[in-house]
Amino acid sequence: MKPEPTAPTSTFKNVKEVESNARARMEKVLVDLQHEMSHVRTGRASISLLDSVRVDYYGSPVPLNQVAQLHVPEPAMITVQPWDASTIGPIEKAIRNADLGLNPSNDGKLIRIPIPPLTEERRRELAKKLSHIAEERRVSMRNIRRDANEDLKKLLKDKTISEDEQRQALESIQKLTDAEIAKIDTAAKAKEKEILELK
Repeated sequence: MKPEPTAPTSTFKNVKEVESNARARMEKVLVDLQHEMSHVRTGRASISLLDSVRVDYYGSPVPLNQVAQLHVPEPAMITVQPWDASTIGPIEKAIRNADLGLNPSNDGKLIRIPIPPLTEERRRELAKKLSHIAEERRVSMRNIRRDANEDLKKLLKDKTISEDEQRQALESIQKLTDAEIAKIDTAAKAKEKEILELK
């Protein structure tokens, strides 16, 4: 993720605006974290594993869930039921080429994707990837805090707020940042437990 640019002068009129902007940006980071984590494989079957798969459908790359129905009939199996039987070959090829380590097979009507158990080494790789995703989001949170602190400094300089108001707002932004980073840590720990849990 690239760092967001900072504004040269405060674009906010008061502390409340600075805080609500920081809160909104931090919430986006959490949504992004959940999205990224849903792509990290665990030992359990989940249709979100296939979110990145694009199928060549009459010359256009289309998300898999737009050309087929996806199911998880058992913990280690995903089934893909194409709406158009002629797409079964391109769908199977797209899943193989998606670099997910999956080996689909079809019976002419339905594609079955067994989810192989993760090796110890693969679990550690995934845990490392997850750790990297979480750390990037923590850095984003700290960047948002820094931007908010800069905005508060500008409001003080423009004499829009008092030093007391600035101090209280800085504390409030710090508390918000700590709370949001704690949410990242909790989500990452839960996902890591899922990855490292042996079935």
